[in-house]
Amino acid sequence: MSSEWPSEISISSKSKTLNLVWDGEHATISHKALRVSCRCSSCESLRRKLNDIIPVDPDVSLLKIEQLGSVGLQLFFSDQHERGIYPWTYLKQMAFGAEQSGFTETLMKGWHHE
Repeated sequence: MSSEWPSEISISSKSKTLNLVWDGEHATISHKALRVSCRCSSCESLRRKLNDIIPVDPDVSLLKIEQLGSVGLQLFFSDQHERGIYPWTYLKQMAFGAEQSGFTETLMKGWHHE
């Protein structure tokens, strides 16, 4: 049985990754991929307007995370963006999608195609 949330969560400023351990499996997600994949209403609106991945500074970094109980994480980025809530299922899909289902840029385009 798979855990709903990771047992370990940490930010690496040096490698600019969010590090997660889920059911004993280690995964990393780049800060840029996380920022580009934000699902807040502002980012979704821009994504729809552009019909593409939102532009993000390549040096964007994750400054802080806040766990929102059993829901997921709120992420705070160096570009002052802090509106996105990343549900555990979304983070797990980002972390292990490449291994399990072939992570593609469509995930970064948001959920409006689902």
